[in-house]
Amino acid sequence: MDNRQEVREFLTTRRARLTPDQAGLPATGRRRVPGLRRSEVAAVAGLSVEYYARLERGQIAGASSGVLEALARALQLDETERAHLFDLARAADGVPTSGRARRRAPAKAASRSSLRWTLDAIKDGVAFVRDPHQNLLAANALGRAFYSPVIGDGGRTPNLARFQFLDPAARDFYPDWELFAEMCVGIMRAEAGRDPHDRGLQDLVGELSTRSETFRRLWAGHDVRTHGAGTKRFRHPVVGELVLAYEELAITAEPGLVLLVYTAEPGSPSAERLQLLASWAADATATT
Repeated sequence: MDNRQEVREFLTTRRARLTPDQAGLPATGRRRVPGLRRSEVAAVAGLSVEYYARLERGQIAGASSGVLEALARALQLDETERAHLFDLARAADGVPTSGRARRRAPAKAASRSSLRWTLDAIKDGVAFVRDPHQNLLAANALGRAFYSPVIGDGGRTPNLARFQFLDPAARDFYPDWELFAEMCVGIMRAEAGRDPHDRGLQDLVGELSTRSETFRRLWAGHDVRTHGAGTKRFRHPVVGELVLAYEELAITAEPGLVLLVYTAEPGSPSAERLQLLASWAADATATT
Protein backbone atom coordinates (compact mmCIF):
# COMPACT_ATOMS: atom_id res chain seq x y z
CA MET A 1 0.00 0.00 0.00
CA ASP A 2 1.19 3.53 -0.83
CA ASN A 3 1.96 5.14 2.53
CA ARG A 4 1.74 8.70 1.20
CA GLN A 5 -1.65 8.05 -0.31
CA GLU A 6 -2.86 6.40 2.90
CA VAL A 7 -1.76 9.41 4.95
CA ARG A 8 -3.23 11.89 2.47
CA GLU A 9 -6.62 10.21 2.33
CA PHE A 10 -6.80 9.58 6.08
CA LEU A 11 -6.10 13.21 6.96
CA THR A 12 -8.38 14.51 4.23
CA THR A 13 -11.33 12.37 5.32
CA ARG A 14 -10.81 13.30 9.00
CA ARG A 15 -10.71 17.01 8.11
CA ALA A 16 -13.83 16.73 5.95
CA ARG A 17 -15.99 15.43 8.78
CA LEU A 18 -15.35 18.35 11.15
CA THR A 19 -17.34 21.58 11.08
CA PRO A 20 -15.96 24.94 12.25
CA ASP A 21 -18.46 24.86 15.11
CA GLN A 22 -17.12 21.48 16.29
CA ALA A 23 -13.60 22.88 16.18
CA GLY A 24 -14.60 26.03 18.08
CA LEU A 25 -14.03 28.27 15.06
CA PRO A 26 -16.28 30.87 13.42
CA ALA A 27 -17.90 29.74 10.16
CA THR A 28 -16.64 32.35 7.73
CA GLY A 29 -17.25 32.46 3.99
CA ARG A 30 -18.79 29.96 1.64
CA ARG A 31 -17.20 26.50 1.59
CA ARG A 32 -16.78 24.60 -1.65
CA VAL A 33 -16.13 21.31 0.15
CA PRO A 34 -17.36 19.98 3.52
CA GLY A 35 -15.30 20.22 6.65
CA LEU A 36 -12.49 22.43 7.84
CA ARG A 37 -10.03 24.26 5.62
CA ARG A 38 -6.38 23.32 5.79
CA SER A 39 -5.59 26.69 7.33
CA GLU A 40 -8.12 26.04 10.10
CA VAL A 41 -6.65 22.65 10.99
CA ALA A 42 -3.19 24.19 10.99
CA ALA A 43 -4.33 26.99 13.30
CA VAL A 44 -5.98 24.64 15.79
CA ALA A 45 -2.94 22.32 15.76
CA GLY A 46 -0.48 25.21 16.12
CA LEU A 47 1.27 24.39 12.84
CA SER A 48 2.09 26.54 9.86
CA VAL A 49 -0.27 26.16 6.91
CA GLU A 50 2.67 25.15 4.73
CA TYR A 51 3.75 22.38 7.10
CA TYR A 52 0.22 21.02 7.53
CA ALA A 53 -0.27 21.05 3.74
CA ARG A 54 2.92 19.02 3.42
CA LEU A 55 1.64 16.50 5.97
CA GLU A 56 -1.67 16.21 4.15
CA ARG A 57 0.20 15.52 0.92
CA GLY A 58 1.51 12.42 2.68
CA GLN A 59 4.94 13.74 3.64
CA ILE A 60 4.66 12.64 7.26
CA ALA A 61 8.10 11.07 7.64
CA GLY A 62 10.03 12.72 10.44
CA ALA A 63 6.99 14.27 12.13
CA SER A 64 7.57 14.40 15.88
CA SER A 65 5.24 12.84 18.43
CA GLY A 66 4.33 16.36 19.53
CA VAL A 67 3.21 17.28 16.02
CA LEU A 68 1.23 14.05 15.71
CA GLU A 69 -0.45 14.62 19.07
CA ALA A 70 -1.36 18.19 18.09
CA LEU A 71 -2.77 16.92 14.81
CA ALA A 72 -4.77 14.23 16.58
CA ARG A 73 -6.29 16.82 18.92
CA ALA A 74 -7.07 19.25 16.11
CA LEU A 75 -8.82 16.56 14.07
CA GLN A 76 -10.54 15.20 17.21
CA LEU A 77 -9.32 11.67 16.57
CA ASP A 78 -10.46 8.92 18.90
CA GLU A 79 -7.91 6.52 20.42
CA THR A 80 -8.06 4.07 17.52
CA GLU A 81 -7.67 6.84 14.93
CA ARG A 82 -4.80 8.38 16.91
CA ALA A 83 -3.02 5.01 17.01
CA HIS A 84 -3.60 4.66 13.27
CA LEU A 85 -2.03 8.07 12.62
CA PHE A 86 1.04 7.08 14.63
CA ASP A 87 1.21 3.74 12.77
CA LEU A 88 1.18 5.57 9.44
CA ALA A 89 3.95 7.87 10.65
CA ARG A 90 6.06 4.93 11.85
CA ALA A 91 5.64 3.24 8.50
CA ALA A 92 6.77 6.41 6.75
CA ASP A 93 9.84 6.45 9.01
CA GLY A 94 10.58 2.84 8.13
CA VAL A 95 9.66 1.38 11.52
CA PRO A 96 7.99 -1.98 10.71
CA THR A 97 4.70 -3.21 12.14
CA SER A 98 4.63 -0.79 15.09
CA GLY A 99 7.63 -2.50 16.66
CA ARG A 100 5.94 -5.89 16.77
CA ALA A 101 7.94 -9.04 17.10
CA ARG A 102 8.27 -10.96 13.87
CA ARG A 103 5.21 -13.09 13.25
CA ARG A 104 5.28 -16.79 12.71
CA ALA A 105 3.01 -18.41 10.15
CA PRO A 106 -0.49 -17.91 11.67
CA ALA A 107 -1.80 -21.38 10.85
CA LYS A 108 1.23 -22.99 12.49
CA ALA A 109 0.96 -20.72 15.53
CA ALA A 110 -2.71 -21.59 16.03
CA SER A 111 -1.95 -25.32 15.97
CA ARG A 112 -0.02 -25.24 19.25
CA SER A 113 -1.39 -27.92 21.56
CA SER A 114 -1.64 -25.60 24.57
CA LEU A 115 -3.66 -23.07 22.57
CA ARG A 116 -6.06 -25.77 21.40
CA TRP A 117 -6.39 -27.06 24.97
CA THR A 118 -7.26 -23.53 26.07
CA LEU A 119 -9.97 -23.29 23.42
CA ASP A 120 -11.39 -26.69 24.34
CA ALA A 121 -11.48 -25.74 28.03
CA ILE A 122 -14.04 -23.03 27.24
CA LYS A 123 -17.34 -24.93 27.29
CA ASP A 124 -20.11 -22.35 27.71
CA GLY A 125 -18.95 -19.76 25.21
CA VAL A 126 -17.97 -19.48 21.57
CA ALA A 127 -14.16 -19.25 21.43
CA PHE A 128 -11.97 -18.89 18.37
CA VAL A 129 -8.62 -17.59 17.15
CA ARG A 130 -8.47 -14.98 14.37
CA ASP A 131 -5.46 -13.62 12.52
CA PRO A 132 -4.94 -10.11 11.05
CA HIS A 133 -6.30 -11.31 7.68
CA GLN A 134 -9.65 -12.21 9.27
CA ASN A 135 -8.93 -15.94 8.93
CA LEU A 136 -10.69 -18.11 11.50
CA LEU A 137 -7.77 -20.38 12.42
CA ALA A 138 -9.11 -22.48 15.30
CA ALA A 139 -12.24 -22.77 17.43
CA ASN A 140 -13.67 -24.77 20.30
CA ALA A 141 -16.56 -27.20 19.71
CA LEU A 142 -19.22 -24.55 20.32
CA GLY A 143 -17.32 -22.14 18.08
CA ARG A 144 -17.31 -24.62 15.22
CA ALA A 145 -21.05 -25.13 15.60
CA PHE A 146 -21.68 -21.40 15.88
CA TYR A 147 -19.62 -20.58 12.80
CA SER A 148 -20.88 -23.52 10.73
CA PRO A 149 -22.33 -21.10 8.09
CA VAL A 150 -18.84 -19.59 7.72
CA ILE A 151 -16.82 -22.78 7.91
CA GLY A 152 -19.00 -24.80 5.52
CA ASP A 153 -17.88 -28.15 4.19
CA GLY A 154 -14.76 -27.08 2.26
CA GLY A 155 -11.17 -27.50 3.26
CA ARG A 156 -10.27 -23.83 2.78
CA THR A 157 -9.50 -21.78 5.89
CA PRO A 158 -12.69 -19.82 6.61
CA ASN A 159 -12.29 -16.07 6.28
CA LEU A 160 -14.69 -13.75 8.08
CA ALA A 161 -14.19 -10.86 5.64
CA ARG A 162 -14.87 -12.99 2.56
CA PHE A 163 -17.95 -14.39 4.26
CA GLN A 164 -19.13 -10.89 5.21
CA PHE A 165 -18.87 -9.39 1.73
CA LEU A 166 -19.04 -12.29 -0.73
CA ASP A 167 -21.41 -14.87 0.76
CA PRO A 168 -25.16 -14.12 0.59
CA ALA A 169 -25.64 -16.21 3.76
CA ALA A 170 -23.90 -13.44 5.73
CA ARG A 171 -26.99 -11.21 5.54
CA ASP A 172 -29.00 -13.90 7.34
CA PHE A 173 -26.27 -14.71 9.87
CA TYR A 174 -25.67 -11.02 10.65
CA PRO A 175 -29.06 -9.26 11.07
CA ASP A 176 -27.14 -5.98 11.48
CA TRP A 177 -25.15 -6.64 8.32
CA GLU A 178 -24.27 -3.02 7.54
CA LEU A 179 -22.86 -2.48 11.05
CA PHE A 180 -20.83 -5.67 10.81
CA ALA A 181 -19.50 -4.60 7.42
CA GLU A 182 -18.31 -1.25 8.83
CA MET A 183 -16.68 -3.00 11.79
CA CYS A 184 -14.91 -5.53 9.57
CA VAL A 185 -13.46 -2.88 7.27
CA GLY A 186 -12.47 -0.62 10.17
CA ILE A 187 -10.53 -3.45 11.82
CA MET A 188 -8.81 -4.32 8.54
CA ARG A 189 -7.96 -0.67 7.86
CA ALA A 190 -6.36 -0.34 11.30
CA GLU A 191 -4.37 -3.52 10.70
CA ALA A 192 -3.16 -2.20 7.34
CA GLY A 193 -1.84 0.89 9.09
CA ARG A 194 0.06 -1.23 11.60
CA ASP A 195 1.67 -3.35 8.91
CA PRO A 196 1.45 -1.71 5.46
CA HIS A 197 3.77 -4.31 3.94
CA ASP A 198 1.58 -7.29 4.85
CA ARG A 199 1.21 -8.91 1.43
CA GLY A 200 -1.57 -11.26 2.51
CA LEU A 201 -3.69 -8.38 3.76
CA GLN A 202 -3.00 -6.38 0.60
CA ASP A 203 -4.15 -9.31 -1.53
CA LEU A 204 -7.34 -9.70 0.52
CA VAL A 205 -8.13 -5.97 0.24
CA GLY A 206 -7.54 -6.14 -3.51
CA GLU A 207 -9.81 -9.17 -3.90
CA LEU A 208 -12.66 -7.67 -1.87
CA SER A 209 -12.32 -4.28 -3.56
CA THR A 210 -12.69 -5.97 -6.93
CA ARG A 211 -15.63 -8.17 -5.97
CA SER A 212 -17.65 -6.01 -3.54
CA GLU A 213 -18.80 -2.46 -4.21
CA THR A 214 -19.75 -2.09 -0.53
CA PHE A 215 -16.28 -3.06 0.62
CA ARG A 216 -14.74 -0.68 -1.90
CA ARG A 217 -16.89 2.21 -0.64
CA LEU A 218 -16.20 1.51 3.04
CA TRP A 219 -12.47 1.06 2.45
CA ALA A 220 -12.34 4.48 0.77
CA GLY A 221 -13.80 6.02 3.93
CA HIS A 222 -10.57 5.35 5.90
CA ASP A 223 -12.47 4.69 9.13
CA VAL A 224 -10.57 2.60 11.67
CA ARG A 225 -11.65 0.77 14.80
CA THR A 226 -10.58 -1.80 17.34
CA HIS A 227 -12.74 -4.73 18.34
CA GLY A 228 -12.16 -4.89 22.10
CA ALA A 229 -15.50 -5.63 23.71
CA GLY A 230 -19.19 -5.15 23.03
CA THR A 231 -22.40 -6.88 22.08
CA LYS A 232 -23.45 -8.38 18.75
CA ARG A 233 -26.63 -9.90 17.37
CA PHE A 234 -26.63 -13.05 15.25
CA ARG A 235 -29.25 -15.23 13.59
CA HIS A 236 -28.06 -18.84 13.62
CA PRO A 237 -29.73 -21.29 11.20
CA VAL A 238 -30.15 -23.92 13.96
CA VAL A 239 -31.17 -21.99 17.09
CA GLY A 240 -32.31 -18.58 15.82
CA GLU A 241 -31.41 -15.16 17.23
CA LEU A 242 -28.52 -14.81 19.67
CA VAL A 243 -27.41 -11.65 21.46
CA LEU A 244 -23.86 -12.24 22.63
CA ALA A 245 -21.24 -10.20 24.47
CA TYR A 246 -17.71 -10.45 23.15
CA GLU A 247 -14.22 -9.95 24.53
CA GLU A 248 -11.10 -9.83 22.34
CA LEU A 249 -7.83 -10.90 23.96
CA ALA A 250 -4.38 -10.55 22.38
CA ILE A 251 -2.35 -13.75 22.30
CA THR A 252 0.98 -12.35 23.42
CA ALA A 253 2.89 -15.52 22.50
CA GLU A 254 1.71 -15.15 18.89
CA PRO A 255 1.86 -11.47 17.83
CA GLY A 256 -1.05 -10.58 15.55
CA LEU A 257 -3.37 -13.37 16.67
CA VAL A 258 -6.34 -12.72 18.95
CA LEU A 259 -8.64 -14.94 20.98
CA LEU A 260 -12.29 -13.95 20.85
CA VAL A 261 -14.91 -15.27 23.24
CA TYR A 262 -18.67 -14.78 22.80
CA THR A 263 -20.90 -15.38 25.83
CA ALA A 264 -24.57 -14.86 26.65
CA GLU A 265 -26.05 -13.17 29.69
CA PRO A 266 -26.80 -15.92 32.24
CA GLY A 267 -30.46 -16.88 32.31
CA SER A 268 -31.27 -15.03 29.09
CA PRO A 269 -33.00 -16.56 26.04
CA SER A 270 -29.66 -16.32 24.23
CA ALA A 271 -27.99 -18.39 26.97
CA GLU A 272 -30.64 -21.08 26.55
CA ARG A 273 -30.18 -21.07 22.78
CA LEU A 274 -26.41 -21.26 23.15
CA GLN A 275 -26.85 -24.36 25.36
CA LEU A 276 -29.18 -25.81 22.74
CA LEU A 277 -26.53 -25.19 20.09
CA ALA A 278 -23.93 -26.95 22.26
CA SER A 279 -26.25 -29.97 22.57
CA TRP A 280 -26.83 -29.95 18.82
CA ALA A 281 -23.09 -29.87 18.22
CA ALA A 282 -22.50 -32.76 20.63
CA ASP A 283 -25.22 -34.85 18.95
CA ALA A 284 -23.80 -34.09 15.50
CA THR A 285 -20.32 -35.16 16.67
CA ALA A 286 -21.66 -38.35 18.24
CA THR A 287 -23.37 -39.42 15.00
CA THR A 288 -20.32 -38.88 12.77
